[in-house]
Amino acid sequence: MAASLLRRGAAAAGRRRCPADVLRRLVSSEAAPERATSRAPPEMPPFHHQPRPYAGMGGAEIFEKRKAFLGPSLFHYYQKPLNIVEGKMQYLYDEHGKRYLDCFGGIVTVSCGHCHPDIVNAVVEQTKLLQHTTTIYLHHAIVEFAEALTSKMPGNLKVVYFVNSGTEANELAMLMARLYSGNLSMIALRNAYHGGSAGTIGLTGLQTWKYPIPQGEIHHVMNPDPYRGTFGSDAAAYAKEVQEHITYGSSGRVAGFIAETFQGVGGAVELAPGYLKLAYDIVRKAGGVCIADEVQSGFGRTGSHYWGFQTQDVIPDIVTMAKGIGNGLPLGAVVTTPEIASVLSQKIQFNTFGGNPVCSAGGLAVLKVLDKEKRQAHCADVGAHLVERLKSLQEKHEIIGDVRGRGLMLGVELVTDRKEKTPAKAETTELFEKLKDLGVLVGKGGLHGNVFRIKPPMCFSKDDADFLVDAMDHAMSGL
Repeated sequence: MAASLLRRGAAAAGRRRCPADVLRRLVSSEAAPERATSRAPPEMPPFHHQPRPYAGMGGAEIFEKRKAFLGPSLFHYYQKPLNIVEGKMQYLYDEHGKRYLDCFGGIVTVSCGHCHPDIVNAVVEQTKLLQHTTTIYLHHAIVEFAEALTSKMPGNLKVVYFVNSGTEANELAMLMARLYSGNLSMIALRNAYHGGSAGTIGLTGLQTWKYPIPQGEIHHVMNPDPYRGTFGSDAAAYAKEVQEHITYGSSGRVAGFIAETFQGVGGAVELAPGYLKLAYDIVRKAGGVCIADEVQSGFGRTGSHYWGFQTQDVIPDIVTMAKGIGNGLPLGAVVTTPEIASVLSQKIQFNTFGGNPVCSAGGLAVLKVLDKEKRQAHCADVGAHLVERLKSLQEKHEIIGDVRGRGLMLGVELVTDRKEKTPAKAETTELFEKLKDLGVLVGKGGLHGNVFRIKPPMCFSKDDADFLVDAMDHAMSGL
Protein backbone atom coordinates (compact mmCIF):
# COMPACT_ATOMS: atom_id res chain seq x y z
CA MET A 1 0.00 0.00 0.00
CA ALA A 2 2.81 2.43 0.96
CA ALA A 3 4.69 1.65 -2.26
CA SER A 4 1.59 2.26 -4.36
CA LEU A 5 0.97 5.59 -2.65
CA LEU A 6 4.60 6.59 -3.13
CA ARG A 7 4.50 5.87 -6.85
CA ARG A 8 1.30 7.84 -7.33
CA GLY A 9 2.74 10.70 -5.24
CA ALA A 10 5.92 10.84 -7.34
CA ALA A 11 3.97 10.86 -10.59
CA ALA A 12 1.84 13.75 -9.39
CA ALA A 13 4.74 15.85 -8.11
CA GLY A 14 4.97 18.02 -11.21
CA ARG A 15 1.20 18.70 -11.23
CA ARG A 16 0.48 19.18 -7.51
CA ARG A 17 3.71 19.64 -5.60
CA CYS A 18 2.34 20.25 -2.13
CA PRO A 19 0.03 17.20 -1.96
CA ALA A 20 2.74 14.98 -3.43
CA ASP A 21 5.32 16.27 -0.97
CA VAL A 22 2.95 15.72 1.95
CA LEU A 23 2.23 12.21 0.69
CA ARG A 24 5.93 11.40 0.51
CA ARG A 25 6.46 12.58 4.05
CA LEU A 26 3.50 10.59 5.33
CA VAL A 27 4.69 7.43 3.67
CA SER A 28 8.27 8.04 4.81
CA SER A 29 7.32 8.67 8.43
CA GLU A 30 4.58 6.08 8.83
CA ALA A 31 6.13 3.12 7.03
CA ALA A 32 7.35 0.56 9.59
CA PRO A 33 11.15 0.10 9.69
CA GLU A 34 10.90 -3.60 8.93
CA ARG A 35 8.96 -2.83 5.77
CA ALA A 36 11.25 -0.03 4.58
CA THR A 37 13.46 -2.18 2.39
CA SER A 38 10.45 -3.84 0.75
CA ARG A 39 9.13 -0.55 -0.62
CA ALA A 40 9.31 -0.11 -4.35
CA PRO A 41 12.15 2.24 -5.36
CA PRO A 42 11.19 5.82 -6.19
CA GLU A 43 10.48 6.68 -9.81
CA MET A 44 12.61 9.16 -11.70
CA PRO A 45 10.72 12.23 -13.01
CA PRO A 46 9.63 11.96 -16.66
CA PHE A 47 11.93 13.55 -19.23
CA HIS A 48 11.24 13.87 -22.94
CA HIS A 49 14.49 12.88 -24.57
CA GLN A 50 15.31 9.73 -26.48
CA PRO A 51 19.02 8.85 -26.39
CA ARG A 52 20.63 7.65 -29.59
CA PRO A 53 21.37 3.93 -29.86
CA TYR A 54 24.99 3.38 -28.90
CA ALA A 55 27.13 1.15 -31.10
CA GLY A 56 30.55 2.14 -29.82
CA MET A 57 33.12 0.41 -27.64
CA GLY A 58 31.68 -1.28 -24.55
CA GLY A 59 32.53 -0.25 -21.02
CA ALA A 60 34.56 -3.36 -20.24
CA GLU A 61 36.80 -2.86 -23.27
CA ILE A 62 37.18 0.87 -22.56
CA PHE A 63 38.21 0.10 -18.99
CA GLU A 64 40.89 -2.32 -20.13
CA LYS A 65 42.26 0.14 -22.70
CA ARG A 66 42.18 2.91 -20.13
CA LYS A 67 44.31 0.83 -17.77
CA ALA A 68 46.68 -0.01 -20.62
CA PHE A 69 47.13 3.45 -22.15
CA LEU A 70 46.22 6.10 -19.58
CA GLY A 71 48.02 7.11 -16.41
CA PRO A 72 47.59 4.81 -13.39
CA SER A 73 46.74 7.79 -11.15
CA LEU A 74 43.30 8.07 -12.79
CA PHE A 75 40.52 6.95 -10.48
CA HIS A 76 36.92 6.05 -11.20
CA TYR A 77 33.63 5.97 -9.38
CA TYR A 78 31.79 2.73 -8.61
CA GLN A 79 32.92 -0.90 -8.42
CA LYS A 80 31.89 -1.32 -12.04
CA PRO A 81 32.64 2.00 -13.77
CA LEU A 82 29.84 3.58 -15.76
CA ASN A 83 30.27 4.11 -19.49
CA ILE A 84 28.43 7.41 -19.99
CA VAL A 85 27.78 8.09 -23.66
CA GLU A 86 25.20 10.88 -23.80
CA GLY A 87 23.90 13.79 -21.75
CA LYS A 88 20.92 16.10 -21.92
CA MET A 89 20.38 18.91 -19.41
CA GLN A 90 20.41 17.34 -15.90
CA TYR A 91 20.46 13.74 -17.12
CA LEU A 92 23.12 11.29 -18.32
CA TYR A 93 22.76 8.03 -20.27
CA ASP A 94 24.95 4.95 -20.21
CA GLU A 95 25.78 2.61 -23.09
CA HIS A 96 22.54 0.66 -22.50
CA GLY A 97 20.36 3.76 -22.61
CA LYS A 98 19.74 3.84 -18.85
CA ARG A 99 19.03 7.36 -17.59
CA TYR A 100 20.71 8.83 -14.52
CA LEU A 101 20.01 12.02 -12.60
CA ASP A 102 23.30 13.89 -12.57
CA CYS A 103 23.68 15.47 -9.14
CA PHE A 104 27.36 16.28 -9.57
CA GLY A 105 27.46 18.10 -12.93
CA GLY A 106 30.79 16.74 -14.16
CA ILE A 107 32.38 17.75 -10.85
CA VAL A 108 30.50 21.05 -10.61
CA THR A 109 31.33 21.96 -14.20
CA VAL A 110 28.05 21.65 -16.12
CA SER A 111 26.26 24.84 -15.11
CA CYS A 112 23.53 25.32 -17.72
CA GLY A 113 22.90 21.65 -18.51
CA HIS A 114 24.46 18.92 -20.61
CA CYS A 115 24.45 19.81 -24.31
CA HIS A 116 22.42 22.96 -23.76
CA PRO A 117 21.30 23.92 -27.28
CA ASP A 118 22.30 27.60 -27.03
CA ILE A 119 25.83 26.73 -25.98
CA VAL A 120 26.21 23.89 -28.47
CA ASN A 121 25.06 26.23 -31.25
CA ALA A 122 27.49 28.98 -30.23
CA VAL A 123 30.41 26.54 -30.15
CA VAL A 124 29.50 24.87 -33.47
CA GLU A 125 28.95 28.13 -35.34
CA GLN A 126 32.25 29.60 -34.15
CA THR A 127 34.09 26.36 -34.96
CA LYS A 128 32.80 26.57 -38.54
CA LEU A 129 34.33 30.02 -38.93
CA LEU A 130 37.55 29.97 -36.92
CA GLN A 131 38.62 27.43 -34.35
CA HIS A 132 41.87 28.93 -33.16
CA THR A 133 44.28 31.78 -33.52
CA THR A 134 45.80 33.36 -30.43
CA THR A 135 45.76 36.79 -28.82
CA ILE A 136 48.54 37.94 -31.18
CA TYR A 137 45.62 38.72 -33.54
CA LEU A 138 42.38 40.53 -32.87
CA HIS A 139 39.08 38.68 -32.52
CA HIS A 140 35.71 39.92 -31.33
CA ALA A 141 34.78 36.83 -29.25
CA ILE A 142 37.37 37.30 -26.51
CA VAL A 143 36.60 40.99 -25.90
CA GLU A 144 32.84 40.41 -25.96
CA PHE A 145 33.24 37.66 -23.39
CA ALA A 146 35.60 39.71 -21.20
CA GLU A 147 33.23 42.69 -21.23
CA ALA A 148 30.25 40.52 -20.29
CA LEU A 149 32.21 38.76 -17.54
CA THR A 150 33.53 41.93 -15.91
CA SER A 151 29.99 43.37 -15.91
CA LYS A 152 29.20 40.67 -13.33
CA MET A 153 32.03 41.74 -11.01
CA PRO A 154 31.83 44.25 -8.14
CA GLY A 155 34.24 47.08 -7.41
CA ASN A 156 37.22 47.63 -9.68
CA LEU A 157 37.57 44.00 -10.79
CA LYS A 158 37.70 44.94 -14.47
CA VAL A 159 40.64 43.13 -16.09
CA VAL A 160 40.53 39.50 -17.28
CA TYR A 161 43.22 36.96 -18.06
CA PHE A 162 41.76 33.86 -19.72
CA VAL A 163 43.27 30.42 -19.05
CA ASN A 164 42.14 26.82 -19.47
CA SER A 165 41.41 25.50 -15.98
CA GLY A 166 41.01 26.35 -12.33
CA THR A 167 44.51 25.12 -11.58
CA GLU A 168 45.97 27.51 -14.15
CA ALA A 169 43.83 30.34 -12.80
CA ASN A 170 45.07 29.82 -9.24
CA GLU A 171 48.70 29.52 -10.40
CA LEU A 172 48.39 32.85 -12.19
CA ALA A 173 46.65 34.49 -9.24
CA MET A 174 49.45 33.39 -6.89
CA LEU A 175 52.03 34.77 -9.31
CA MET A 176 50.20 38.10 -9.44
CA ALA A 177 49.98 38.28 -5.64
CA ARG A 178 53.70 37.71 -5.22
CA LEU A 179 54.71 40.17 -7.92
CA TYR A 180 52.33 42.90 -6.77
CA SER A 181 53.07 42.61 -3.05
CA GLY A 182 56.78 42.00 -3.38
CA ASN A 183 56.42 39.20 -0.84
CA LEU A 184 56.52 35.41 -1.19
CA SER A 185 54.50 33.99 1.71
CA MET A 186 51.02 32.74 0.77
CA ILE A 187 48.30 31.79 3.26
CA ALA A 188 45.68 29.15 2.47
CA LEU A 189 43.16 27.18 4.52
CA ARG A 190 43.37 23.65 5.76
CA ASN A 191 40.87 21.43 3.92
CA ALA A 192 41.15 23.61 0.80
CA TYR A 193 41.60 22.43 -2.77
CA HIS A 194 43.09 24.80 -5.35
CA GLY A 195 44.49 22.53 -8.07
CA GLY A 196 46.87 19.76 -9.00
CA SER A 197 49.93 21.52 -10.44
CA ALA A 198 53.20 21.72 -8.55
CA GLY A 199 52.32 25.21 -7.31
CA THR A 200 48.65 24.75 -6.49
CA ILE A 201 49.30 21.45 -4.72
CA GLY A 202 51.10 23.67 -2.25
CA LEU A 203 47.97 25.78 -1.77
CA THR A 204 45.82 22.68 -1.33
CA GLY A 205 45.24 21.64 2.27
CA LEU A 206 44.25 17.97 1.92
CA GLN A 207 46.94 15.30 2.23
CA THR A 208 45.12 12.97 -0.17
CA TRP A 209 45.94 15.36 -3.04
CA LYS A 210 49.50 16.34 -2.07
CA TYR A 211 52.68 14.70 -3.34
CA PRO A 212 55.83 14.87 -1.18
CA ILE A 213 57.40 17.81 -2.98
CA PRO A 214 58.43 21.24 -1.64
CA GLN A 215 55.40 23.50 -1.43
CA GLY A 216 57.38 26.70 -1.08
CA GLU A 217 56.36 29.69 0.98
CA ILE A 218 52.81 28.50 1.62
CA HIS A 219 51.25 28.11 5.07
CA HIS A 220 47.86 26.70 6.04
CA VAL A 221 45.78 28.24 8.79
CA MET A 222 42.83 26.73 10.65
CA ASN A 223 39.74 26.05 8.60
CA PRO A 224 36.68 28.05 9.77
CA ASP A 225 34.43 24.99 9.52
CA PRO A 226 31.19 25.46 11.51
CA TYR A 227 30.63 21.68 11.78
CA ARG A 228 34.10 20.26 12.48
CA GLY A 229 36.19 23.32 13.25
CA THR A 230 37.78 23.86 16.67
CA PHE A 231 35.88 27.12 17.19
CA GLY A 232 32.61 26.17 15.54
CA SER A 233 31.13 29.27 13.86
CA ASP A 234 33.28 31.77 15.79
CA ALA A 235 34.77 33.73 12.88
CA ALA A 236 36.76 36.04 15.18
CA ALA A 237 38.61 33.13 16.80
CA TYR A 238 39.66 31.73 13.41
CA ALA A 239 40.69 35.18 12.19
CA LYS A 240 42.83 35.66 15.31
CA GLU A 241 44.75 32.54 14.29
CA VAL A 242 45.50 34.17 10.90
CA GLN A 243 46.95 37.16 12.72
CA GLU A 244 48.99 34.93 14.99
CA HIS A 245 50.41 33.06 12.02
CA ILE A 246 51.52 36.34 10.43
CA THR A 247 52.98 37.53 13.72
CA TYR A 248 54.84 34.36 14.68
CA GLY A 249 55.21 32.39 11.43
CA SER A 250 56.21 35.02 8.89
CA SER A 251 58.31 38.16 8.52
CA GLY A 252 55.16 40.12 9.21
CA ARG A 253 54.59 40.67 5.51
CA VAL A 254 52.74 38.27 3.21
CA ALA A 255 51.99 37.98 -0.50
CA GLY A 256 48.39 36.92 -0.26
CA PHE A 257 45.56 34.84 1.12
CA ILE A 258 43.44 32.46 -0.94
CA ALA A 259 40.19 30.77 0.04
CA GLU A 260 37.13 29.11 -1.40
CA THR A 261 34.01 30.52 0.25
CA PHE A 262 32.42 27.09 -0.19
CA GLN A 263 35.07 24.39 -0.07
CA GLY A 264 34.29 21.92 -2.83
CA VAL A 265 36.61 18.92 -2.69
CA GLY A 266 36.81 19.42 1.08
CA GLY A 267 33.14 18.46 1.42
CA ALA A 268 30.93 21.48 0.64
CA VAL A 269 32.05 23.42 3.71
CA GLU A 270 30.70 26.98 3.91
CA LEU A 271 33.11 29.17 5.86
CA ALA A 272 31.97 30.61 9.19
CA PRO A 273 29.88 33.77 8.64
CA GLY A 274 31.96 36.95 8.72
CA TYR A 275 35.30 35.16 8.50
CA LEU A 276 36.51 36.52 5.17
CA LYS A 277 35.90 40.15 6.10
CA LEU A 278 38.08 39.75 9.20
CA ALA A 279 40.76 37.70 7.42
CA TYR A 280 40.93 40.06 4.44
CA ASP A 281 41.49 43.04 6.73
CA ILE A 282 44.34 41.26 8.55
CA VAL A 283 46.03 40.13 5.32
CA ARG A 284 45.81 43.53 3.66
CA LYS A 285 47.39 45.19 6.69
CA ALA A 286 50.28 42.73 6.25
CA GLY A 287 50.76 43.83 2.64
CA GLY A 288 48.98 40.89 1.01
CA VAL A 289 46.25 40.62 -1.58
CA CYS A 290 43.08 38.59 -1.14
CA ILE A 291 42.13 35.92 -3.66
CA ALA A 292 38.67 34.35 -3.94
CA ASP A 293 38.63 30.91 -5.56
CA GLU A 294 35.23 30.80 -7.29
CA VAL A 295 36.00 27.77 -9.45
CA GLN A 296 33.05 25.83 -8.01
CA SER A 297 30.81 28.38 -6.28
CA GLY A 298 30.51 31.09 -8.92
CA PHE A 299 27.88 32.05 -11.50
CA GLY A 300 24.83 32.01 -9.24
CA ARG A 301 25.10 28.43 -8.03
CA THR A 302 24.67 29.44 -4.38
CA GLY A 303 21.35 31.08 -5.25
CA SER A 304 21.62 33.97 -2.80
CA HIS A 305 24.47 35.63 -4.71
CA TYR A 306 26.21 35.48 -8.10
CA TRP A 307 29.61 34.92 -6.47
CA GLY A 308 30.34 32.92 -3.36
CA PHE A 309 32.49 35.66 -1.81
CA GLN A 310 29.45 37.97 -1.82
CA THR A 311 27.89 35.78 0.89
CA GLN A 312 30.68 37.09 3.15
CA ASP A 313 30.18 40.73 2.13
CA VAL A 314 33.71 41.20 0.77
CA ILE A 315 35.33 42.29 -2.47
CA PRO A 316 38.54 40.36 -3.24
CA ASP A 317 41.56 41.77 -5.05
CA ILE A 318 41.69 38.77 -7.41
CA VAL A 319 38.97 36.28 -8.36
CA THR A 320 39.67 32.94 -10.02
CA MET A 321 37.05 30.91 -11.88
CA ALA A 322 36.67 27.88 -14.14
CA LYS A 323 34.34 24.85 -14.38
CA GLY A 324 30.85 26.40 -14.66
CA ILE A 325 32.20 29.31 -16.70
CA GLY A 326 32.30 27.04 -19.77
CA ASN A 327 29.63 24.40 -19.09
CA GLY A 328 32.24 21.75 -19.89
CA LEU A 329 34.60 23.70 -22.15
CA PRO A 330 38.25 23.89 -21.01
CA LEU A 331 38.00 27.47 -19.81
CA GLY A 332 39.14 29.47 -16.80
CA ALA A 333 39.73 33.09 -15.92
CA VAL A 334 41.46 35.41 -13.49
CA VAL A 335 39.74 38.74 -12.88
CA THR A 336 41.54 41.51 -11.01
CA THR A 337 42.05 45.25 -10.81
CA PRO A 338 43.96 47.21 -13.48
CA GLU A 339 46.67 48.02 -10.93
CA ILE A 340 47.34 44.38 -10.01
CA ALA A 341 46.99 43.20 -13.62
CA SER A 342 49.73 45.61 -14.71
CA VAL A 343 52.44 43.69 -12.82
CA LEU A 344 52.43 40.97 -15.48
CA SER A 345 53.50 43.46 -18.13
CA GLN A 346 57.03 43.40 -16.67
CA LYS A 347 57.68 40.31 -18.80
CA ILE A 348 55.91 38.38 -21.58
CA GLN A 349 52.82 36.63 -20.20
CA PHE A 350 51.07 34.47 -22.78
CA ASN A 351 48.57 31.60 -22.89
CA THR A 352 48.24 29.79 -26.22
CA PHE A 353 44.67 28.61 -25.74
CA GLY A 354 43.40 31.14 -23.19
CA GLY A 355 40.38 32.93 -24.62
CA ASN A 356 40.46 31.17 -27.98
CA PRO A 357 37.45 31.97 -30.24
CA VAL A 358 35.53 28.73 -29.61
CA CYS A 359 35.82 28.82 -25.81
CA SER A 360 35.07 32.55 -25.72
CA ALA A 361 31.93 32.07 -27.81
CA GLY A 362 30.86 29.22 -25.55
CA GLY A 363 31.62 31.17 -22.38
CA LEU A 364 29.61 34.16 -23.55
CA ALA A 365 26.70 31.82 -24.38
CA VAL A 366 26.88 30.44 -20.82
CA LEU A 367 26.51 33.93 -19.32
CA LYS A 368 23.56 34.66 -21.60
CA VAL A 369 21.80 31.38 -20.73
CA LEU A 370 22.26 31.93 -16.99
CA ASP A 371 20.66 35.35 -17.33
CA LYS A 372 17.90 34.35 -19.76
CA GLU A 373 16.83 31.33 -17.71
CA LYS A 374 17.26 33.16 -14.37
CA ARG A 375 19.36 30.33 -12.99
CA GLN A 376 20.52 32.15 -9.86
CA ALA A 377 16.94 32.62 -8.68
CA HIS A 378 16.19 29.06 -9.73
CA CYS A 379 19.08 27.75 -7.61
CA ALA A 380 17.80 29.70 -4.62
CA ASP A 381 14.28 28.31 -5.02
CA VAL A 382 15.16 24.69 -5.73
CA GLY A 383 18.03 24.74 -3.24
CA ALA A 384 15.80 25.93 -0.40
CA HIS A 385 13.33 23.14 -1.18
CA LEU A 386 16.09 20.56 -1.34
CA VAL A 387 17.70 21.67 1.94
CA GLU A 388 14.32 21.43 3.66
CA ARG A 389 13.84 17.90 2.37
CA LEU A 390 17.38 16.91 3.35
CA LYS A 391 16.99 18.27 6.88
CA SER A 392 13.77 16.28 7.25
CA LEU A 393 15.69 13.22 6.08
CA GLN A 394 18.36 14.01 8.70
CA GLU A 395 15.69 13.79 11.41
CA LYS A 396 14.83 10.29 10.24
CA HIS A 397 18.30 8.83 9.63
CA GLU A 398 20.97 9.07 12.36
CA ILE A 399 23.70 8.53 9.77
CA ILE A 400 23.24 12.10 8.49
CA GLY A 401 25.46 14.26 10.68
CA ASP A 402 25.23 17.53 8.79
CA VAL A 403 23.34 19.14 5.91
CA ARG A 404 25.08 22.29 4.70
CA GLY A 405 25.52 24.78 1.91
CA ARG A 406 23.08 26.89 -0.03
CA GLY A 407 21.47 26.93 -3.46
CA LEU A 408 22.72 23.98 -5.50
CA MET A 409 26.08 23.87 -3.68
CA LEU A 410 25.24 21.37 -0.95
CA GLY A 411 26.87 18.71 1.17
CA VAL A 412 25.48 15.86 3.28
CA GLU A 413 28.01 14.49 5.76
CA LEU A 414 27.53 10.91 6.94
CA VAL A 415 28.71 9.78 10.38
CA THR A 416 28.38 6.67 12.52
CA ASP A 417 28.16 8.72 15.72
CA ARG A 418 26.66 12.20 15.73
CA LYS A 419 28.35 13.18 18.98
CA GLU A 420 31.84 12.06 17.98
CA LYS A 421 31.23 12.87 14.29
CA THR A 422 32.95 9.62 13.29
CA PRO A 423 33.13 9.48 9.47
CA ALA A 424 30.85 6.77 8.04
CA LYS A 425 33.34 5.65 5.39
CA ALA A 426 32.03 2.15 4.67
CA GLU A 427 28.40 3.23 4.81
CA THR A 428 29.05 6.11 2.41
CA THR A 429 30.58 3.70 -0.09
CA GLU A 430 27.61 1.35 0.20
CA LEU A 431 25.08 4.14 -0.22
CA PHE A 432 27.05 5.55 -3.14
CA GLU A 433 26.59 2.27 -5.01
CA LYS A 434 22.93 1.98 -4.04
CA LEU A 435 22.15 5.46 -5.29
CA LYS A 436 23.81 4.69 -8.61
CA ASP A 437 21.65 1.58 -8.96
CA LEU A 438 18.60 3.75 -8.30
CA GLY A 439 19.69 6.11 -11.07
CA VAL A 440 21.24 8.87 -8.95
CA LEU A 441 24.82 10.07 -9.40
CA VAL A 442 26.25 12.18 -6.57
CA GLY A 443 29.80 13.23 -5.78
CA LYS A 444 31.95 12.38 -2.78
CA GLY A 445 34.18 14.73 -0.83
CA GLY A 446 35.84 15.52 2.45
CA LEU A 447 39.14 14.19 3.73
CA HIS A 448 37.50 10.86 4.61
CA GLY A 449 35.22 10.66 1.56
CA ASN A 450 32.11 10.64 3.76
CA VAL A 451 30.34 13.69 2.32
CA PHE A 452 27.85 13.49 -0.51
CA ARG A 453 28.46 16.47 -2.78
CA ILE A 454 25.20 17.62 -4.36
CA LYS A 455 26.06 20.14 -7.08
CA PRO A 456 23.95 19.34 -10.14
CA PRO A 457 23.48 21.28 -13.36
CA MET A 458 21.57 24.43 -12.50
CA CYS A 459 18.52 23.33 -14.49
CA PHE A 460 17.90 20.72 -11.75
CA SER A 461 14.22 20.90 -10.75
CA LYS A 462 12.18 20.41 -7.58
CA ASP A 463 10.95 17.11 -8.98
CA ASP A 464 14.60 16.07 -9.35
CA ALA A 465 15.28 17.20 -5.78
CA ASP A 466 12.37 15.11 -4.51
CA PHE A 467 13.57 12.07 -6.43
CA LEU A 468 17.09 12.49 -5.05
CA VAL A 469 15.88 12.68 -1.44
CA ASP A 470 13.45 9.78 -1.92
CA ALA A 471 16.28 7.71 -3.38
CA MET A 472 18.53 8.57 -0.43
CA ASP A 473 15.73 7.64 1.98
CA HIS A 474 15.20 4.34 0.16
CA ALA A 475 18.92 3.52 0.19
CA MET A 476 19.45 4.51 3.82
CA SER A 477 16.43 2.52 4.95
CA GLY A 478 18.16 -0.57 3.60
CA LEU A 479 21.39 -0.13 5.59
